[in-house]
Amino acid sequence: MSGTLLTLTAVAALLSVVGCANSWDPLGDYEQVAPAAVSETPDPAQSAYPAEQVQHGRYLVGLLGCGHCHTDGALIGEPDATRLLAGSSVGIAWSNPLEVRNPGIVFPSNLTPDPQTGIGDWSVWQIVAMLQSGVDDHGGRPLPVMPRVAYSKLKTEDATAIAMYLKSLPAVEHKVPANVKPGRRARSPFIYFGVYRSASE
Repeated sequence: MSGTLLTLTAVAALLSVVGCANSWDPLGDYEQVAPAAVSETPDPAQSAYPAEQVQHGRYLVGLLGCGHCHTDGALIGEPDATRLLAGSSVGIAWSNPLEVRNPGIVFPSNLTPDPQTGIGDWSVWQIVAMLQSGVDDHGGRPLPVMPRVAYSKLKTEDATAIAMYLKSLPAVEHKVPANVKPGRRARSPFIYFGVYRSASE
C-alpha cells in the first residue's frame, strides 16, 4: 500500500543554524520558520522609460512574488523594508540537505540597478533574455529554485516591462553571499523547500 503525501510549503521551510553532533540527525541542524510573502514593491525613481510600462512591470513583479525571495530577511519571516528586491543574505538549498550534510546553496540576487552589487550593468534586453530563457549574459543557467520554466512563458512586452521597472528602481547597495557548491559548508543561513512522500508499506 502506498504511503500518503506530505507537502512542505513555504510555511514549513527549514533554516540552517548550527553544526550537529557525532551521530548525524538530518533535522538536527534545522528549525522550522515561516517565510513572509512580500507583495510590496518599491516606488520607481524618475527614468527615461515610459511610465505606463514601468507601472505594468511593477504590477507583474508584485504578482510574480519576486520579493518573496529577493528581499532580505523575507525567507525567514523578517523582511527588511529598506532592502526590497535588493537580494537576500539568507540562501536557498537546491540540493537535498536531508541527504547530504552540506547542500548547494543559492542566494537570491540584488535586482536593483546598483552597479556594483545589483543589475546596474545589465541592459533591458539582457534582463528580458534572462527572464525568457533562463540564461544570463555569461551563458550560465540559474539554479532550480528560480521558476524559470514558468517565466519562459512571459510575453516579450511583459518581460520588457519588468526589466524597465527593475532598471527604474533606486539603486540599493547590498552584496549577497556567494553561492555555495554542494559539499561545502555554508557560512550564511539558508532555508530548504521540499516535497516528501511517506515510504510505501
